[in-house]
Amino acid sequence: MDEIVNEPVVAYQKRYYTVEEYLEMEKVSTEKHEYFQGEIFTMSGAGDNHNEIFSNVFGEIGNKLKGKPCRPYGSDKRMNIPENTLFTYPDISIYCNGLIHSKFDDDTSISPTVIIEILSPSTKNYDQGKKFNLYKDIPSLKEYIMIDSESVWVQAFYIDDENNWKLNEHKKISDTLSLISMGFDLALSDIYYYVTF
Repeated sequence: MDEIVNEPVVAYQKRYYTVEEYLEMEKVSTEKHEYFQGEIFTMSGAGDNHNEIFSNVFGEIGNKLKGKPCRPYGSDKRMNIPENTLFTYPDISIYCNGLIHSKFDDDTSISPTVIIEILSPSTKNYDQGKKFNLYKDIPSLKEYIMIDSESVWVQAFYIDDENNWKLNEHKKISDTLSLISMGFDLALSDIYYYVTF
């Protein structure tokens, strides 16, 4: 009979990174990564529907904000939340009255007014759950909008007069999304233009 050998269990040593180490790695990386409390996570790529929605929404917002103090930025704009350490790349972020840079890095901004995430199967649960909770720590944030890429579905959260998060939900292509803090609307037919399910 074979003797059973009990191998000693070797505990996996998780590696934690400083913000400075993370930012140095991002400078030379061909992929984008999130950073949260010392851990680094690879961000996934985007599918066709995601890219169509991004193009539609970014174009519409850019036109509506022309000549105004607020400007939209795409997913190459890195954002930091000093209140909880998160570094991430929202699909679309709107900053008003200029960019305020992170104390760590001139290519990272803080204090967005609006964040828009386009949901994909791999990120949907995170964007709707933990990430939204992290975004709520941003003192300047007035709206968080999630646009589904697999169906007509927009969840638009906004801060009301009592400083509570409220939800406007849209599931019809004939609906209109109001960006309350920006003072304009987007038709869902424009958001989902050229998108196929």
